[in-house]
Amino acid sequence: MPQLKQLSRAGGRKKAAILLVSVDQELASEIMGQLDQETIEAVSQEIAKLGTITPDERDKVLEEFYQMNVAKQYVQQGGIDYARRLLTKSVSAGQADEIVRNVEHALYAAPFSFVQKTESEDLLSFIQDEHPQTIALVLSHLESRQAADVLRGLSHPKQVDVVRRMATMETTNPEVIREVEASLEKRMAAVVTRKFEQSGGLETVAEILNLTDRSTEKDVLEALEEDSPELVEDIRRLMFVFEDIMLVNDKGVQRLLKEIDIGELALALKTASEELKEKIHRNMSQRAVVLLEEEMEYMGPVRLREVEAAQQRIAEVVRRLDDAGELIIQGRRGEEEVIV
Repeated sequence: MPQLKQLSRAGGRKKAAILLVSVDQELASEIMGQLDQETIEAVSQEIAKLGTITPDERDKVLEEFYQMNVAKQYVQQGGIDYARRLLTKSVSAGQADEIVRNVEHALYAAPFSFVQKTESEDLLSFIQDEHPQTIALVLSHLESRQAADVLRGLSHPKQVDVVRRMATMETTNPEVIREVEASLEKRMAAVVTRKFEQSGGLETVAEILNLTDRSTEKDVLEALEEDSPELVEDIRRLMFVFEDIMLVNDKGVQRLLKEIDIGELALALKTASEELKEKIHRNMSQRAVVLLEEEMEYMGPVRLREVEAAQQRIAEVVRRLDDAGELIIQGRRGEEEVIV
């Protein structure tokens, strides 16, 4: 039960003790059975010292444990950046960073973590002649911006091949990871894990292409589209989602609003965050805001799938305007955005 051990490290043994006395005895016994002897003894001593536990203390510990388990699932599905991004929808950015950091430590010493401290140029020179599958495996375990830097330096045919392999990569056997790491161990330190790792996938590719330069993104996606149009559409769909309109500057939002029917916008905003609604309102005339609010009020209950479809259509408009250079999405691309 790595999450329980990490919960203890994150805030003292008292948290682990509170968790165990807050669940029924059968479940507590099952959890204890999965712990090593040292942890069992330490937590047992803490349980013996526990006094009265307030409902607030108990709820905070249970919530933290729950968030760590949720984060673990996110990490396994799409990696660290994917987990952090989803967690920030329910907790603050600072809390998300702490939860992800704790889960990362609890789950494993990340494969290829040694290359994360290596300069991108050095890493590129080191792996550019490797097999595309090896490069895809390494990039899948890097922070997205570093992976984008390395991808940018590869030859175009290899870029396309690596992205295709990453996008279709699912579960990687630990033996494969161990073999790849062993081949790098002689020249760079290696970290070996015995766990099955969820690496690569569409989320990873979308995040990396978001951070690479526009030319690389365009060339890679166009080449992939020739024989994998559905794969490219899936990647593009993940590269920009409706809530990412928060990253569009005000001038861009104003340009976007010219392309959208007010009824479509009202439907899409049904589940939008208050921050996004405020940003939209700020870039509309007072009369237009009144019309939008009336449209939302008169619309009444709608199906969630209809809202999501409207959001997807608007996200596609943003992507089209971005491709045409008619708006700016801040925080994307490998180079720094200069906004004047």
